[in-house]
Amino acid sequence: MDHAFAVRKLKDFLALVGGYLHEVDLASRDIGAEWPDWPEELVVQEAVARQIANAYSPGLGDIERDEGENEATYWYRVRTAAAQALGMASSAEEIAAFLRPTSPTIAADSLHPWVWEPAAPLWAAEARQDAVLAAARTLNRRLQQKLGRHDIGETDLCMQTFDLREAQAGKPRLRFPGDRTTAIWRARQEGAKYFGAGAFLAIRNVAAHEEAVDWSRQDALEHLAVLSVLARWIEQCTIESAPTTDQHQ
Repeated sequence: MDHAFAVRKLKDFLALVGGYLHEVDLASRDIGAEWPDWPEELVVQEAVARQIANAYSPGLGDIERDEGENEATYWYRVRTAAAQALGMASSAEEIAAFLRPTSPTIAADSLHPWVWEPAAPLWAAEARQDAVLAAARTLNRRLQQKLGRHDIGETDLCMQTFDLREAQAGKPRLRFPGDRTTAIWRARQEGAKYFGAGAFLAIRNVAAHEEAVDWSRQDALEHLAVLSVLARWIEQCTIESAPTTDQHQ
């Protein structure tokens, strides 16, 4: 519904009917004076005002002249209905927002500390791109430190780290807790592998190589939330290394 249109039309009508009632009031004070005729525009705008009033509150604009009712009383009732409709139209968006169910929010300082701590000072400076990049770089360093691997980039590291194949010499794996014989466990490992690689490719690389991205605060916060999920998984997983007697590379 176009509330701005409704407000404009109702204000025009109220100004017109107010002017007419003012003339009626002046005539009533002049004994013997005739009441002014309805302006044609008043009748035209009344039809529009009725429809708008009914759109906001069905039946509000359905005002009929009572038997024996004079013109002034009738138009006062019409004006009251239009004023009520104007109040509804003027506050419709605010009321809708107030009545909207409360939605959950993401508290930035509740994100994983590997993500929020490096991002926080840059976020405070409104450097959202740099905040996301700092978080991604710190997360990569944490992953490298946990595995003791600094020989490959973060995308390949995620692909190898969560891979379902057994660990090899110099190539440890991260493993979620749980029964490794189930399809759910295998799906989680595979999902983390591609999730981690995708996060670094689609978020870290963009933040690092684009001169300036047009991320809104919400965009940047959601990117940090993605990195936070990955950070929790990395911290939660245990390291599985190849047996010291394993000669396979």
